[in-house]
Amino acid sequence: MNKRVHYQPNLIYSDGTQVVTVRDIIGPNGRTQHPRGSVGVVVRAPRDLDHSYRVKFPDGVEVALKADELTLLAQYKEGEIGNSEINANRSDLFSRVIFKCIIGSRAFSLEDEQSDTDYRGIYLPPADLQWSLYGVPEQLDCHETQETYWELQKFLVLALKANPNVLECLYTPLVEHVTPLGQELLDMRDIFLTRVVYQTYNGYVMSQFKKMQTDIKNQGKVKWKHVMHLIRLLISGVTLLREGYVVVDVGPHREQLLAIKRGEVPWEETEKWRKSLHKEFEQALEQTRLPARPDYETANHYLIKARRLATQEKLP
Repeated sequence: MNKRVHYQPNLIYSDGTQVVTVRDIIGPNGRTQHPRGSVGVVVRAPRDLDHSYRVKFPDGVEVALKADELTLLAQYKEGEIGNSEINANRSDLFSRVIFKCIIGSRAFSLEDEQSDTDYRGIYLPPADLQWSLYGVPEQLDCHETQETYWELQKFLVLALKANPNVLECLYTPLVEHVTPLGQELLDMRDIFLTRVVYQTYNGYVMSQFKKMQTDIKNQGKVKWKHVMHLIRLLISGVTLLREGYVVVDVGPHREQLLAIKRGEVPWEETEKWRKSLHKEFEQALEQTRLPARPDYETANHYLIKARRLATQEKLP
């Protein structure tokens, strides 16, 4: 998929950045000194976006320009190339969903009266949009209905990297909709289960707990719901390495996890459980029968087949 230059509206360009004017630069005599589209270099960046840049042009002229009067040269040259929103607005890509499921608290059996229903899944864009100059979005979102659908290739790449959200999609018992092509992916889901799970799950949990320890030190509190899901993730990872299967429902751990969510478990006790799970995770890694790496070729063949089927008008 096409990769566009990422533009951050609050970013301040540093000195030496090449920029393009989006208005004419008028000289002291009232005549156009540099037409719209001229290239210059930032020679002095402002301290904030309420102030102006100092931009120098090839003839040595320097002018003050506000942030909305210039743009990055790389972004200007790119234009609409790879702008997937163009295709997204031209076609109802939500009608191309080949797999839809429920994950999150309801799938884990950790829901309460405030819990949302989180829908996730995969969409397969029509071939002509996929091949076009503009490309297609890697992800479709509908915030009103809590729906997110990954483009098929993006989903496969995440699954090959053992992304927990994606793996849980493949193993959740709450499947809302699946086409034959989507079912074919479910039938081969075990190709994504590898020892990479240890690095992905363990590394994420460790980094998040480190941030939480900083929050406790600086603010004296943490988000207990997040703590609960991190502990759940460790439990899931241990089970995955031991049994070769993603268990979504938390089962016997439900009440203890909900107690953490409610803030009823002291931090020290939660930390003790976390460290114990990390140790179990390491032991499970030593004993697991899962392969070191996923089956890239099978995933690749499936993607190529899907791309060919996407040339047909009917959703496979």
